[in-house]
Amino acid sequence: MRYSKVGICGINTRDLKVLSEKEKLKLFKVIRCGTEKEKKQAKDHLLMGNLRLALSVTQKFLNRGENAEDLFQIACIGLIKAISNFNIDFNVKFSTYAVPMMIGEVRRYLRDNSSIRVSRSMRELAYKAIHERDKITAKNKREPTVGEIAKELDVSAENLVVALDSIATPISIYEPVINNGEQESLCFIDQIGDNSDDVNWIKEISMRESIKNLSERQKNILALRFFKGKTQIEVANEIGVSQAQISRLEKSTLKKIKKDL
Repeated sequence: MRYSKVGICGINTRDLKVLSEKEKLKLFKVIRCGTEKEKKQAKDHLLMGNLRLALSVTQKFLNRGENAEDLFQIACIGLIKAISNFNIDFNVKFSTYAVPMMIGEVRRYLRDNSSIRVSRSMRELAYKAIHERDKITAKNKREPTVGEIAKELDVSAENLVVALDSIATPISIYEPVINNGEQESLCFIDQIGDNSDDVNWIKEISMRESIKNLSERQKNILALRFFKGKTQIEVANEIGVSQAQISRLEKSTLKKIKKDL
């Protein structure tokens, strides 16, 4: 997204300072041994010096249809928690500890704000399973099987799998799976089987060819409207035209595609 690379939540990301590992270690030592005022200042410096890290986490979730600034703020909450809980005695890089915590915070936000409603009991079972998995992993130094977790929680493996699936973050079928920079990205949709007949297959090829012949502006409007799920008003604001123009362009584009088909 255009603004996420330059300005987000009133912050110009190009001007953000990136702290070195040596600077981070020094600040964490202040947090451990300094006065209350020094601790607060050190935490503020660590927060500002790692905002680019929060931005990189945010960008991983931009294709979910959520507002980028909301996601950035949630990632920052995870960053603040990471700063508060990080222990320099573990001898690991702060980013190694902070990134999973920020990703987890964003995923929880997406899960809790999902339009798909999951029963409370199902969610509780899933969270218990995650906690049990971490406990077994720490004890046995290996990832447990679903059966082992189910046995500890005294539930069936089938119910456990359903519960875990219910809190998983949905992934777009157009999300890239492989992108080595040498060829077009391989998306989830490319790996989904299709049992439809040859007529539908030909229609799909025709659809792709029709879209290829659209202007870049028309392609952009279709992508924003139907792949990213934006409203006409949101698309109009992003492109810089009126909602009425977007409506007309959308109708004419769809009409052209139908005619080609």
